[in-house]
Amino acid sequence: MAETRDYPLEKIRNFGIIAHIDAGKTTTSERVLFYTGSQHKIGEVHEGETTTDWMEQERERGITITAAAITCFWTKTDEPDKIDKSKKYRFNIIDTPGHIDFTAEVKRSMRVLDGAIVVFDGVAGVEPQSETNWRYADEAQVPRICFINKLDRMGASFEKSFQSIIDRLSKSAVRMQLPIGAEEHFEGVIDLLTMKAYKFEGNMGEQVVAMEIPAEYASDAAKYRAQLIEKIVEHDDALMTAYLDGKEPSVEDLKKTLRHTVINNKIFPVYTGSALKNKGVQLVLDAVVDYLPSPLDLVAVKGINPKTGEEVERHASDEEPFCALAFKLQSDPFVGQLTFFRVYSGTIEAGSYLYNSTTGSRERLGRIVRLQADKREEVKKVFAGEIAAAVGLKDTRTSHTLCDEANPIILEQIKFPEPVISMRIEPKTKQDQEKMGIALKKLSDEDPTFKVTTDPETMETLIAGMGELHLEILVDRMKREFSVEANVGRPQVAYRETIQKQSEAEGKYIKQTGGRGQYGHVRLRLKPLEPVVEGKKISKNTTREEHFEFINNIKGGVVPQEFIPAVEKGVREAMERGIVAGYKMVDISCELYDGSYHDVDSSEIAFKIAASMGFQDAAKAAGPVLLEPIMKVEVVVPEKFMGDITGSLNGKRGAIEGIDERGLARAIRATVPLSEMFGYTTQLRSMTEGRASFTMEFDHYQVVPPQVAQTIIAARK
Repeated sequence: MAETRDYPLEKIRNFGIIAHIDAGKTTTSERVLFYTGSQHKIGEVHEGETTTDWMEQERERGITITAAAITCFWTKTDEPDKIDKSKKYRFNIIDTPGHIDFTAEVKRSMRVLDGAIVVFDGVAGVEPQSETNWRYADEAQVPRICFINKLDRMGASFEKSFQSIIDRLSKSAVRMQLPIGAEEHFEGVIDLLTMKAYKFEGNMGEQVVAMEIPAEYASDAAKYRAQLIEKIVEHDDALMTAYLDGKEPSVEDLKKTLRHTVINNKIFPVYTGSALKNKGVQLVLDAVVDYLPSPLDLVAVKGINPKTGEEVERHASDEEPFCALAFKLQSDPFVGQLTFFRVYSGTIEAGSYLYNSTTGSRERLGRIVRLQADKREEVKKVFAGEIAAAVGLKDTRTSHTLCDEANPIILEQIKFPEPVISMRIEPKTKQDQEKMGIALKKLSDEDPTFKVTTDPETMETLIAGMGELHLEILVDRMKREFSVEANVGRPQVAYRETIQKQSEAEGKYIKQTGGRGQYGHVRLRLKPLEPVVEGKKISKNTTREEHFEFINNIKGGVVPQEFIPAVEKGVREAMERGIVAGYKMVDISCELYDGSYHDVDSSEIAFKIAASMGFQDAAKAAGPVLLEPIMKVEVVVPEKFMGDITGSLNGKRGAIEGIDERGLARAIRATVPLSEMFGYTTQLRSMTEGRASFTMEFDHYQVVPPQVAQTIIAARK
């Protein structure tokens, strides 16, 4: 008997929990697992016993590093029959990291999620990483529900946090609830749609008790409910007309319209509570069912047929050809490599063959497992709309498409940010040498923002990543998971080079020896480009990616067509080793506009060398400069240390952009060059008696001031 789907598509919700570091995201996930019955004991972050943070480093540091995928089941709180399976919804949840160094985990997760719960700290409101994650969700067009957490904390304010969402993220956020009390007096919430108050009683707040709204909150609740209804009816003409005629829509109609607008990213509902104190989480899970999309609510996924180059679509249906996206690799000590994938259409059984359309290779799918964090349940078959992990795929990497060979499709790849920091690494002993190579390969396969290269001059191994913590944890993982002892050098900044003005040059490579000679001759024109973030097409003969543009403007065949790719290759190779201090060059447009060739002596290698020489000469004449990564920094500090901290940031070539209140503390926002921020944690602690904290993330590249550039260039020579 063929295995059948155990949950209909409309009862599935694939969503993530995303937040700034320390907003209480993992604590919220633990509550979700507890209330959905996936575990009987609640693990606490501060006790190092959480389910989703299962890596040793995560438990030691109290932060989330890898996105953990968990399957669990939920019946809405207002359903009297909790046992009836037909009332249950299946949740595939991805708990993502909040720390900026692990931004790849958030970005890749966004690609395969249908919705997200964004968790905010009730004291801090919107924080820098909240903004980055929100931007990623906007790019991926992921519908969101907001949860203002930690309302029991000193200095917590629902209104201030809600206002920060409106000011810094989206004007389309709407209050769905009001808190009853605040700080240590926080008792429950008021639902503005149903106009009921809720308290959470019994063991771990499991019993959701509905009651009348306390009299002192009645007028506020009525006022904010009117605002909520206005926001909802704006998106439905029939409801709007009835509402203007004085007829209030039913709760059912309001919910239906709200669901539609949330799925289309027109409204972001805001809920509140305290995960740690077991208040409010169940109502957020009800909202996931009510407002976040099932796979059926989403538009068909689009891709390219690799054979014809045409755009093709796949709908969320078991009847369509199989199509899935691999979004994460993870080394598992027990089963080897796990490949997480999201099925967009069709079904696949364990033991069958898959076609990897990105590489054009076939792979056998050994086993399929569904994960409850680090526990696994083996399944024979997965269906459209599900998330699972495959065991035994050897050549599949992050962002590869897996599909039916007879109906090939390549889905859009996930784009990751470039690393901004690197360090040298060497094995301690001869035995570690070989193991280190294997470990680095596995870790870089898992994490697309972790790059491993070899310095061509010194032959030393370089590792590059998103920050000091990122590299520190990867080196630590090497030691624990692969038993590799290594020495690491000091962190190095990933500088870049670019040009500031237009220039032209010619490159000639002519070599006459006995027999056949070499002849390559090109004329190149360089000009600076505006920095771009994502690759995009500009015109038919020009593609723009990696901050580089190559334009073929040869007329009349003065350089034969077959040598053009060699010219581009020569230019690209020359850009890899810049001319100021040997760093990669970016943001350059190179136009090949003239040249000549020899009937007998011209070859691809001659044109490649000529292009490389011509590019170097042109770049030297185009005002070459060094670029450095500039970080967006936020320091949260008690008021009495504010002067010291602003002074220290100014001394690091920083620019203060603003200062916000955070309860009794102040949040200083600034941009600072990455090179000045090494070891800042220690400095900050000593300046503030250990009471300040900071977060930073990459913002943009900027020209290095001349006197600083001289020091960098001297150090490279």
